[in-house]
Amino acid sequence: MNQKNQTQTPFTQPIRCIVKLGGAAITCKNELEKINEEILHRVSEQLRQAMITSSEKPPGMDWSKRPGDSEICCNPDEFGDDSVTECSRFIVVHGAGSFGHFQASKSGVHKGQLNKPLVKGGFVATRISVTTLNLEIVRALAREGIPSIGMSPFSCGWITSERRVSSVDLSPVAKAIDSGFTPVLHGDAVLDEIQGCTILSGDVIISHLAAYSKPKYVVFLTDVYGVYDRPPTEPDAILLKEIAVAEDGSWSVIKPKLQNSIELTVAAHDTTGGMKTKISEAAMIAKLGIDVYIVKAATSHSLKALNGDLRNSIPDDWLGTVVRSSR
Repeated sequence: MNQKNQTQTPFTQPIRCIVKLGGAAITCKNELEKINEEILHRVSEQLRQAMITSSEKPPGMDWSKRPGDSEICCNPDEFGDDSVTECSRFIVVHGAGSFGHFQASKSGVHKGQLNKPLVKGGFVATRISVTTLNLEIVRALAREGIPSIGMSPFSCGWITSERRVSSVDLSPVAKAIDSGFTPVLHGDAVLDEIQGCTILSGDVIISHLAAYSKPKYVVFLTDVYGVYDRPPTEPDAILLKEIAVAEDGSWSVIKPKLQNSIELTVAAHDTTGGMKTKISEAAMIAKLGIDVYIVKAATSHSLKALNGDLRNSIPDDWLGTVVRSSR
């Protein structure tokens, strides 16, 4: 299904929420290919609380051997025919963090030129790394009883043209949701019609999915409390509570009122644009009339966002950034 000719969406029922798990939140970004197990576990718990209304935790679905265990954990008796668990229609997309970025930047995959042996080798290495992380996130969600399914953009036919999505078949994602599964997509190395190949970021995937699935709201889970007027490590950094997006895609800070300009930095090793990309993609989603919440993962503030508690009003004590249409 080519984006240029796409007139119909394969999503027949409304999606409740698209969640972006930021790579910096769920991995140890300064340690190569290391998952932040504690944060991932807490994020998975919060997703279960937001998605599954049952007071009891459903049976786990990760029937594979874990490091240090001698057996596979599985109890079929837990899955009674009368214990059907209703699961909200969510889509999860995650970044790469300390997975994939090293391989991509070392080989220049994001710049293209797939005919070069180093780039082709880096393309393969990048995909091995990001799909390894995807599997571990799917397993973490499955252990919470969320029926998660890993879906790689490369394998699902996402193709770019000069790094912009040009062709994609969204029907596998829609069919997975209609079948009761939670798709888990990720930033990936993909083919590009002009430059041969590139890196497709999770933020771009989300804005594309949002345009066709029309979720009620979108949540970006990050390693900081939201968007700041300057790098949050600086002592006088101010958290931007609300950003309004105009019809032309331009945005302005509503709360708090600022006098100084805003500095948005991008980490040197980040091949997908960092916070600058995050805000521009959030603005594209907000233009559709969909509220976007950027909030620190595994906090009480992120749980409120995931639950949809912020859709009517934002409490004064909520820490995070909401990006919404000015209309």
